[in-house]
Amino acid sequence: MEPEQFEQIAELERELRQAFERKPAPPGLKGRILAARAQRRNERLQHRMVVWQRLAAAVVLMAAVAGGVAWRQVHERRKGEEARRQVFIALRITQRALNQVSAQLDARSRADHPQDQGDTE
Repeated sequence: MEPEQFEQIAELERELRQAFERKPAPPGLKGRILAARAQRRNERLQHRMVVWQRLAAAVVLMAAVAGGVAWRQVHERRKGEEARRQVFIALRITQRALNQVSAQLDARSRADHPQDQGDTE
């Protein structure tokens, strides 16, 4: 082996020993690691909170829309029932009026043709 190669190997071994040598952690490293961990935890919690808030808002919105649709259906049904009731009232009034007109026509017809009353038998 040549001396130059021997020096290179020795240098490499020295660098490896230095690299694997136990060194004290830089001051404040533990605090920075704990702070970063706490920040990541807070970010996850905030993200979860935002997700739950959005979910709650979506549920409230869906409930409001469903309530509005249900109210509209009830309102339309009531309007339909009221219109039906008014139609039946109008039909009863019309029936009474027609019955009165029919009775008046019958009375007038009997008064105009008294001889026809006996021939019907």
